[in-house]
Amino acid sequence: MIRIAVTGDIGSGKSFISRLFGYPVFNADEVVSKIYSKDKSTFLKLKKKFPEFFFEFPIKKRELIKAILKNKNNLEKITSIVHPIVKRDLALFLKKNKNKKLIILDIPLYLENKLYKKKDIIIFIDANKKKILKKIKTRKNFNNLIYLRLKKLQYSLKYKKKRSHFIIKNNFDKNSARKRVKDIINIILK
Repeated sequence: MIRIAVTGDIGSGKSFISRLFGYPVFNADEVVSKIYSKDKSTFLKLKKKFPEFFFEFPIKKRELIKAILKNKNNLEKITSIVHPIVKRDLALFLKKNKNKKLIILDIPLYLENKLYKKKDIIIFIDANKKKILKKIKTRKNFNNLIYLRLKKLQYSLKYKKKRSHFIIKNNFDKNSARKRVKDIINIILK
């Protein structure tokens, strides 16, 4: 099994590009969303640690936002509860797909959480910063302070780019992205 990790800036199109590969994708953001909506034990842990923010299950995004805005350390406390579950789900995904030729890891903090293996192939998604900001500002519940706090958790884009084996310039055009993905698959599978 060849592991391909897709990395880049918030809103650069990592999930969009990941789906273009046509192989199984582990999308950490989707896993986290599922945890908040379906994992009652996570809710109970968060409610115990932050009783002033979490009131009822499922966890509401606005409750998370309020907790993170209240104190910059709360984001790290929340991730310390959620990330072990994400890692568990990643292990299950890898086991389930162990016989696949390729798998795609769409994990925003892939490098930061030291999830990489020596043979992993890292692809950096390079997108125009102005286009990214314009795009993410249209997201429901966008909050600039949350965005900045999430950015602080991440390594610099320069570092991520340097660590990458391939770079995909994402101009948010599906055809050019699909062509680049196809070219990379051909190189990897040779």
